[in-house]
Amino acid sequence: MNQIQLVDLHTQYLKIKKEIDAAVLRVIDSTAFINGPEVKDFASELEAYLNVKHVIPCANGTDALQIALMAIDVKPGDEILTPSFTYIATAEVIALLQLKPVFVEVDTDTFTIDVADAKSKITSKTKAIIPVHLYGQCANMDAVMELAKDSGIYVIEDTAQAIGSDYTSSTGQKQKAGCIGHIGTTSFFPSKNLGCYGDGGAMMTNDDALADQLRMIANHGQSVKYHHDIIGCNSRLDSIQAAVLRIKLRHLDAYTAARNQAAAFYNEAFDAIEEITTPFIAPYSNHGFHQYTIKLHNVDRDALQAYLNEQGIPANIYYPVPVHLQKGYAQYGAKPGDMPKTESLTSQVLSLPMHTELTEDQLNYIVEHVIRFIKG
Repeated sequence: MNQIQLVDLHTQYLKIKKEIDAAVLRVIDSTAFINGPEVKDFASELEAYLNVKHVIPCANGTDALQIALMAIDVKPGDEILTPSFTYIATAEVIALLQLKPVFVEVDTDTFTIDVADAKSKITSKTKAIIPVHLYGQCANMDAVMELAKDSGIYVIEDTAQAIGSDYTSSTGQKQKAGCIGHIGTTSFFPSKNLGCYGDGGAMMTNDDALADQLRMIANHGQSVKYHHDIIGCNSRLDSIQAAVLRIKLRHLDAYTAARNQAAAFYNEAFDAIEEITTPFIAPYSNHGFHQYTIKLHNVDRDALQAYLNEQGIPANIYYPVPVHLQKGYAQYGAKPGDMPKTESLTSQVLSLPMHTELTEDQLNYIVEHVIRFIKG
């Protein structure tokens, strides 16, 4: 049995090596390294895959979030609703723009934003809500969009962990994650479900005016070279990364299927283990399983993680400290106990190896050791 990886990018690369190598060499041979044809072609192909009017590539997922906020004309002091149970980038860009992150609880089943809690925190200063499609599953976007419409605020979807996931509305309409709100954002960090071989990101929208703003902001505030109509930044997806992403986009559905197959194996193995709650799949969303995250009950989570690591099984905690209790965010006045659901989850969750290359032998080995630790 090969060594178990939390994410096995090397084995995945070997399966598409000829395609990838040819694509990268094509860019090098062309020397069109910045804003070359590969970037434009990737944007068009991702638009077709997502069924969205505009995909605007950028340098990384954090930039995508920042540019999206800049595009809705925020002002210092404006409030942005965001879950505290997420990666730091979502709140980080809010703070960098001198906005106020307003931290929201999450649903303990789906790990996505608790819309009722969000509603209770809306004020006259609220400008937008950022639902995070955590671990690969969509937030309840019907509820999010209804809240946004009633409150007159923007919706910016953080789709870094759920690219390719489908959301089905109460009317039966099916849309891809990131294409429902006013703007969607995503990351192509190498470990993502659609990852490149460096940094990369993108923004998605069906709004022509917002698309123009996003493009201008990402390109130094210009739509015509050397004419800077607004203050922008420099955030580009380079052509080599776009070439890699064009190849991997063609395999994305197969990658999602492989992740779901591994998740099904875990689910069946843990079904009778009362100390484990396996991932809940909401009726309105399928699951991309960017992470396979269990909740543990009456188990020493940290000891289990240490034991698994000793057995050559990398397991990680996403996320051990909620954003509202991070030292860098103390200025916003949160204290322990303010968000009991989120704070409870940070002590319960554990993510097991999840990627496209897991073998049955590896999966058997992982579940055997998880159960052995729990049951003694």
